[in-house]
Amino acid sequence: MTVDALSAPTLRIGEQFEDAPQQRAAVTFGMWVFIASEVMFFGALFFGYAIARIHAPDAFAAASRHTNIVIGTANTAVLLTSSFFMALAVRSIAAGAGRRTTWLLVVTAGLGLVFTALKLTEYAIDFREHLVPLVNFAFDPQYLPGAVFYGLYFVTTGLHLVHLTVGIVLVLVLAVQVRHANPNALRDRVEVAGLYWHFVDIVWIFLYPCLYLISRA
Repeated sequence: MTVDALSAPTLRIGEQFEDAPQQRAAVTFGMWVFIASEVMFFGALFFGYAIARIHAPDAFAAASRHTNIVIGTANTAVLLTSSFFMALAVRSIAAGAGRRTTWLLVVTAGLGLVFTALKLTEYAIDFREHLVPLVNFAFDPQYLPGAVFYGLYFVTTGLHLVHLTVGIVLVLVLAVQVRHANPNALRDRVEVAGLYWHFVDIVWIFLYPCLYLISRA
């Protein structure tokens, strides 16, 4: 057992809960309900993507070939690595290791910022190549439905980036709190943040093949 764990107080229990297990179960359940609502939201977008692709497979394949496979693949590796560090942070705070948890959370957020920087770079490339619908879209006329592909591309990846930004802020705030507080008092928050972070990761795992690999298989 670590020194942090020995010196940490018991978890603060809200007045509405009888004990720590009940509070942890309620917090975790609340996050799962939120994730379920987000799954339905993104599910509708994936459903729209599937319908559009069925109706215009050639246009979607042609448009997909213009996505930046190098950046997309690099971002996939970055996000998977960040989830690994997030899982280590959850495990670390469960062991009461506050200092180690702080650094693991900082690394997680840092990798999230790397993903963000790469994605914004990719957006700049897309704009320079005239692939932004309603702004400067110039694609082969015979593949006009490619505008639908890129519309979905920017909507889905943009929403994913918004969710990731929220996750980065959340993780950085937790890193500061864990650094200046006893880890046992923040265990539930870090675990819930971990669930959210992994959800954002999973969404990208579905986006990556749909947007980058459909014409390269």
